[in-house]
Amino acid sequence: MNDDIRIEDEEELEAPSAEETDAEETHAGPVAELHLIRSGVVTGDTFPINGRAVIGRFDPEMGPIDVDLAPLAEAVYISRKHAVIEFAEGAWTITDLGSSNGTFVLVPGEDFQRIETPTEIGDGDQLSLGNARFTFHLAEEEDEETEDEDDV
Repeated sequence: MNDDIRIEDEEELEAPSAEETDAEETHAGPVAELHLIRSGVVTGDTFPINGRAVIGRFDPEMGPIDVDLAPLAEAVYISRKHAVIEFAEGAWTITDLGSSNGTFVLVPGEDFQRIETPTEIGDGDQLSLGNARFTFHLAEEEDEETEDEDDV
C-alpha cells in the first residue's frame, strides 16, 4: 500500500504545479504593446511585448528578433538588435543594446533623452529607436480597467 502512495506522489511531482500553469497562462498573450507614431499621429502599427522582447531588424546572420521593425520606413535608422524591453522585479525597462542611432525616452515637460543604462518606462511613455517613435502601452491595465467598469 505504501508503494501506491509513492507512485501517486511521483505522478503529482511530474505534473505542472498551479503556479507554473498560471505563469504559462499569464505569458500566453501580450502584456504590453508598442504603438508606432508617425507625423505626430499614432498609426495602426502595433507590436506586442510579452514579458521580454529584443527589438530591431531581422538579419539572417544575426538570427531571429522578437519585434522585427524591418518593414517600417524608419527601419534604416534601427539597428539589427537595437533595444530590449522587459518586465522584471515589478517594473518595465528599456535598455539600448549598443545601437548606432540610440534609444530615447521622452521626459515630460522636456525632450527626448538618450538612454545609456536600463531605464524604467510606464504606460503612455513615448520612446524613440533611431527616428522611429512609439508609445508604450500596458495591455494588462486596459483589461483591469474594463473589469473595474463592469463591477460598477
